[in-house]
Amino acid sequence: MTTRLSLRHFNILALGAAAAGFLPMQARAAGGLVAATFPGNWEDGYRRVLTPLLSEKGFDLTILPALAQDQLAKVMASPDAPAFDTLLMSPGQGAVAIENDLIQKIDPARLSNWDKLDPAFQGEYGPTVTVEVNGICYNPGLVPRPAGYADLFNKPEYAGKVSWTGFGSNTAVMAYTQLAKIFGTGSDDMEAVFQLFRDHPDQLNNVVDSTNSQMTLFQQGEIAVFMCSTGNVAKLKSLGLNAEFVHPETGSPAAPVNIHLTKGSQDVDAAYAYMDAAISAAAQTELMAPPTATFPTNHDVALTPEIEQYVTREDLPNLVYPDWTLINQNRDAWIRAFDAVVAG
Repeated sequence: MTTRLSLRHFNILALGAAAAGFLPMQARAAGGLVAATFPGNWEDGYRRVLTPLLSEKGFDLTILPALAQDQLAKVMASPDAPAFDTLLMSPGQGAVAIENDLIQKIDPARLSNWDKLDPAFQGEYGPTVTVEVNGICYNPGLVPRPAGYADLFNKPEYAGKVSWTGFGSNTAVMAYTQLAKIFGTGSDDMEAVFQLFRDHPDQLNNVVDSTNSQMTLFQQGEIAVFMCSTGNVAKLKSLGLNAEFVHPETGSPAAPVNIHLTKGSQDVDAAYAYMDAAISAAAQTELMAPPTATFPTNHDVALTPEIEQYVTREDLPNLVYPDWTLINQNRDAWIRAFDAVVAG
């Protein structure tokens, strides 16, 4: 059964996130490096690939899943005793972390694989481990191929079959900025997006809390379309699902993903070893394979045909890179407004 995310559901999720704040403290008690990663594919892949690499160097690694917004909230709640030694973030949350003095510039000399990264991936606050390319996932057995975001609202064959998440999701907010440009006056015209949902209430039937929930609904056949990264589609394909990726006609939103060193990290040596392992050819080659299918930033790693069917190195400059400063200035207000629209 599809779950509509009412304000009550949002409040339950908030309580769950607060309870999850105890997990890093439990990990701290166990010792070793505590690294935040995104839930789902990221968590599974990093635990499987990076844990043994860190163990070889004599470090214990604890991977804890948390969305970037939740990582920020946990570290901001206790900046003097951060919940994580390293954070995994896209530019939007990374900018907030810098503004709030939660992360520190790194010393590239401590990373043996630093010179394997192109300059664009050599962030002063930590290396870029991949570029997430976003678009639309659809089931070709249930709906026709959409040309882009506008089709999902303009064509009746998609009514009631599309799932969305809230503005806390980077994938979602990037899609919403594109919709704002299509149906409004620019990427910050979210009132046009909210009105779009009011005019198409069927689009609110499958609003859920996360991409992971969407993946479950897709597998169960309860939805046929959702906004996602190429890695999400690769995961579904690896499970035998009928899933295809669409680069929207208005362009595919993309976000570099960086590992950051938290100020007050309890094991800086392990944190650098973790960063170095994440950008190593060995790790990135393994993580490039399904079901993780992450784009490698280490230029010694040759792209597989499976990756190149989604994106090539030549495609990177032509992707749509959102204005995260604009997003950060408005995100809290957008979250509240969208919650109100969902609640009806």
